[in-house]
Amino acid sequence: MAMRLAGMQRRGRWLLAFAAAALPAGAIAPAAATPAAAVTTLLERALPELAGKEVLVLTVEYPPGSSSLPHRHDAEVFVYVLSGQVVMQLAGRQPLTLRAGETFYEGPADVHVRSANASARVPAKLLVFMVKDIGRPVSRPAPASQESPR
Repeated sequence: MAMRLAGMQRRGRWLLAFAAAALPAGAIAPAAATPAAAVTTLLERALPELAGKEVLVLTVEYPPGSSSLPHRHDAEVFVYVLSGQVVMQLAGRQPLTLRAGETFYEGPADVHVRSANASARVPAKLLVFMVKDIGRPVSRPAPASQESPR
């Protein structure tokens, strides 16, 4: 029971981290806002062969019409679309519509200006694999106008 509770608390922390990244400081979501993405942590593990790094594996479920505000991860992020369709866009690049079975990469310096379910009727689900610094936040807000260095 204690392990299950710890797992639920961990999932709750990541959900809060993603939700916090989706809202600018001091913002309160209006009642008519689209539902937030649900984030579930599947694995969190230190990588002893890569000093100071950890791997994080998540699922992200976007309800129909849902999206995230601009953010960055400061990590190597690999995304696989499990179901539905999503629109992904990094600063300075064209938006991409990805379908089930397609992938997306986001580097540590990239600003993710658009991450949205492409459908107003069908949910979308992603599998996310991240390599990040231990103790660093999973996500943090970023201005939409910020350009990724490339």
